[in-house]
Amino acid sequence: MDAFLQSARSLGPTRNGKRGRLVFALDATMSRQPTWDLACSLQGEMFSEAARVGGLDVQLVYFRGFSECRASRFVADPRALTGLMQRIDCRGGHTQIQRVLEHVRSEGRDAPVHALVFVGDAMEERLDDLCAVAGELGLRGVKAFMFHEGGDPAAGRAFQEIARLTGGAYARFDASAPGQLAALLRAAAAYAAGGRAALEDLARRDTGAQRLLGQMR
Repeated sequence: MDAFLQSARSLGPTRNGKRGRLVFALDATMSRQPTWDLACSLQGEMFSEAARVGGLDVQLVYFRGFSECRASRFVADPRALTGLMQRIDCRGGHTQIQRVLEHVRSEGRDAPVHALVFVGDAMEERLDDLCAVAGELGLRGVKAFMFHEGGDPAAGRAFQEIARLTGGAYARFDASAPGQLAALLRAAAAYAAGGRAALEDLARRDTGAQRLLGQMR
């Protein structure tokens, strides 16, 4: 981690002098309750570090309950995201992945969004509807990094297709091995902050970056 941060800071903002922007989206429905505390702790820690990488702003988006889907403002201060994540608890409800994708599309109208990171374990929506919005994001240059907890086959198919349509990447992780997700989050943050060059640099020594880079176009 220290080596990665040192390398990423040396890159600085490489997107024509502008800060990278990443939307970090979470499924907060009840099915994720057993691993929610662990996941929040790990994700908050990783993005606290990623926020220190030159040129990265992060927005948190989550859905839960009955049609509840909320987004924070974009922040560079990791404490703001960590504090918000610690106040979120899981509630029963259906997935709202389409709303997340539509939100990213809307955010990109005013300023580019370089990457979407989504962490979830289920998909209960029409895949064709998700693909239609994902295709638009791909045309806008937004890469979706879809991180799949567990082994639900419908979620796996949907996440892989969203990643493919945006030119991003898909990866499964096991919540009992938190290092897997840590590596994936680190890699996605590197791409958002420094572009493909930063991800390629990280891939020389990081398995998470290698997993993502092999899929991206």
